[in-house]
Amino acid sequence: MSDIKKIVLSYSGGLDTSIILKWLQQQYQAEIVTFTADLGQGEELEPARKKAEMMGVKQIYIDDLREEFVRDFVFPMFRANTLYEGTYLLGTSIARPLIAKRLVEIAHETGADAVAHGATGKGNDQVRFELAVAALDPKLQVIAPWRIWDFKSRTDLIDFAEKNQIPVAKDKRGEAPFSVDANLLHSSSEGKVLEDPAVEPPPYVYMRTIAPEDAPDIATYVEIGFEKGDPVSIDGVHLSPAALLTKLNDLGRDNGIGRLDLVENRYVGMKSRGVYETPGGTILIAAHRAIESLTLDREAAHLKDSIMPRYAELIYYGFWFAPERLMLQALIDTSQTHVEGTVRLKLYKGNVIVVGRSSPKSLYSDALVTFEDDRGAYDQKDAAGFIRLNALRLRTLAARDHKRD
Repeated sequence: MSDIKKIVLSYSGGLDTSIILKWLQQQYQAEIVTFTADLGQGEELEPARKKAEMMGVKQIYIDDLREEFVRDFVFPMFRANTLYEGTYLLGTSIARPLIAKRLVEIAHETGADAVAHGATGKGNDQVRFELAVAALDPKLQVIAPWRIWDFKSRTDLIDFAEKNQIPVAKDKRGEAPFSVDANLLHSSSEGKVLEDPAVEPPPYVYMRTIAPEDAPDIATYVEIGFEKGDPVSIDGVHLSPAALLTKLNDLGRDNGIGRLDLVENRYVGMKSRGVYETPGGTILIAAHRAIESLTLDREAAHLKDSIMPRYAELIYYGFWFAPERLMLQALIDTSQTHVEGTVRLKLYKGNVIVVGRSSPKSLYSDALVTFEDDRGAYDQKDAAGFIRLNALRLRTLAARDHKRD
């Protein structure tokens, strides 16, 4: 411990990370630098600065990373139509590599020897943070207090806070009904009242969407424009990445879109139940698949779909900076060269319905698919040879098997 002189702490300003801050000061006798990321979680961040100052921190970083988060992390992920285990849009997973990246950058700027995080020893986040740090700077030490301190209960934490003059709000003295993680892409709720997967989540768990049954009885129409696989406009108005996702979140919220009740397989080996709200992302992935349906070649689209589960696992497991993720990203990004155009959607009571799509790079041909006179664009007689050649191996197998009979 005496070798560590300065530590950069990922700091939310909440009770747990404030306890971690004081614990690090006491255990390591080191200078602490705090880093608080604005990823669009919707909370006021200045209280984190004031609390860090109160606890003697001299170097305090509060960074607005919303545009970088959406542009360099969310959008590349959505180019792959990424879903973990078929349903989860990876809202928590995709935020961790950015936080870790900035932790490492601040460590370099301040000459720190170590970084610290508040992830517990049962979750995925500890893995994601530490794999990212290992990839970006293997010389940095990583401190995970939840894995090494002696606190056994919430009472122990509260006692430590009171002994060290760390303010404890009244609503923090008891066990929280569930834990929440949020950013511009989603909110995630887990634990306590949500631990029994057979019990429907209580309505108060949802914070980013209205219930579908409470959504308007009139549908909302929206048009999303794409360039090279990324959304760039809503209803013809060009927006920055963060502003565009914010607008889609508003539309999704007001129409009851984006709720997910999921039992997932954590990387550390256990199953967990989570309730996720991803209103804008749910709209976006439907729109992206729709524009790809016009502009991607069949085999390119099928290849993308085949690698997507592996790509999703890499993000969920924490391998954003690993060479295999970068290789898959290069393939995915190459596929997006001609993915441009507009998609028209109808939003109605929790549903995202594609009602139109158009593109100057479209591969859809009226001349080929029409039931009317196709003017020689497609000779139906050619299909007979195509079928016969594709059936050759099936006829060969059948002939062999019939001989045995």
